[in-house]
Amino acid sequence: MNAGLGRRRGHVLVSIFLLTLLCAAAPPARACSMCRCGDATFNALGTDVYVDGKVRVSFDWERFDKDQGAADAQESMLENRFTTALSYTFFDRVTAVARVPYSSREQRSPAEETAAPIAGASPERVQSTTSDLSDPELYALVRLWSAPFTGDMGRRAWVSLIGGVKTNWGRNDLRAGGVRLDEHLQAGTGSTDVFAGFSGVYLLNHTSSLFGSVQYRQTGTNDFGYRYGNIKMASAGYEQKFTEKLDGVVTFDYRDSGRDLAGDEGFDPDTGGRILYLSPRLSFDFNRGLVGRLSVQVPVAKDLNGAQKEKTVVNLGLTYLF
Repeated sequence: MNAGLGRRRGHVLVSIFLLTLLCAAAPPARACSMCRCGDATFNALGTDVYVDGKVRVSFDWERFDKDQGAADAQESMLENRFTTALSYTFFDRVTAVARVPYSSREQRSPAEETAAPIAGASPERVQSTTSDLSDPELYALVRLWSAPFTGDMGRRAWVSLIGGVKTNWGRNDLRAGGVRLDEHLQAGTGSTDVFAGFSGVYLLNHTSSLFGSVQYRQTGTNDFGYRYGNIKMASAGYEQKFTEKLDGVVTFDYRDSGRDLAGDEGFDPDTGGRILYLSPRLSFDFNRGLVGRLSVQVPVAKDLNGAQKEKTVVNLGLTYLF
């Protein structure tokens, strides 16, 4: 009886800890006008981040959709992002990760509407389309603490430090007719950003676990005087193994951001704010080290600056363990 009560108390304490991680990012911060919310490492690698001497390769497709600005000058942006990631674990406690994204964007504006649109056609016309290399990220997870091995459960809990850099290697000078395109059509931000945070996992039993992370991103200014806002993000989730091959995950992903600085024009009033996503995910083990993943991020609470509308994010990916 006492042992069972102790386990329940332990689960409650861990749940409170993860909720605290989620709330720790509440103070105002800044963020880019269009960026992923959530933990990309957990999404691609799962909770089993540290597998000594193993290489993981993942490929993800993500679809972002957002409206920004007043109705008479509204900018609609649709992005399809393709990201290849490579990770390797050293000494069972350090995992190095490199992520290389490729971005394809379409920008639409009501100003491009025709006077007599074709019946059945969309009232919006594509203003411009770009496709090019976005900004690669290089980072590492270092396990700071882990619980001792407990029978066939292995390490029941661990806490890691996350740190890295988003490079400025993506294209940020895309042009049409000799004129540089709008900042939000650029594949890369043109700035070097640094980020750091913490993540943790707690195994409830052989088939379920709790996990969470917090992260802060400090952005830089590009050569054209534009600086995307800084970011504070937090995620808290629960994973359940349904069968030997099928896993389900549900997370709450939170982003707290501020306005972008548009050079001499000052802060863009229609950027930044706070948003909370509910993010269910399914993963399926195809055997031989190949795992498929499907997830969506659905906005459930928003407090965005100015006129903005962020829509559901869709993610489809594959991860292969060598």
